[in-house]
Amino acid sequence: MGPLGGTAAIPIINYPEVAILGVARARPEPVVRQGQIVPRLMLPLTLTFDHRIADGADGARFATEIVQLLEAPERLLWER
Repeated sequence: MGPLGGTAAIPIINYPEVAILGVARARPEPVVRQGQIVPRLMLPLTLTFDHRIADGADGARFATEIVQLLEAPERLLWER
């Protein structure tokens, strides 16, 4: 969706899919950091998944891991 210029969406899964990660366009937005308003590059993500396959907590853990990897891509090189 990002290349189309959208800012957010709710992806719809279709059988036989069980999940889909929607990625919108990254853009600078004002964010409060340590009491100061600073510009930060924000990337809207939306995760839709079939709750018959995965629990909401699993979806939250997956989304958190994606955010952490995007914030620190060098983690992809670390051994686990």
